Amino acid sequence: MQKVLGRFAPYFYVLLRVVAGLAFAQHGAQKLFGLLGGEAVSLMSQRGLAGIIEFVGGIMIAIGLFTSPVAFLASGEMAWAYFQAHAPRGFWPIQNGGELAVLYCFIFLYLSAVGSGKLSIDAIRK
Repeated sequence: MQKVLGRFAPYFYVLLRVVAGLAFAQHGAQKLFGLLGGEAVSLMSQRGLAGIIEFVGGIMIAIGLFTSPVAFLASGEMAWAYFQAHAPRGFWPIQNGGELAVLYCFIFLYLSAVGSGKLSIDAIRK
């Protein structure tokens, strides 16, 4: 399978970056603007700060602008969210509702290590 799909790996990586970034931005839109079934929160709160990181950071990750540092920050936010909001409700993510936080944390940690990749603002800037 890798012989067939391996040549497309850089483009699959871009797809992962864009989809993960845009999905993350939706969580921020819920917190900041009350969109998509969410409820707007105060900007001067912990959830408000999370909304800013998610919305702005998600868009920056999706377009590939400063992907490494932004994804690292987003990964840390998701680790914090997991241990603060989910872990106290049980050990396993499937039981405590923390699957998305865990997945975002490790996807963004990976993105921070690899960088923006092809088809990104960072690639154009270089």
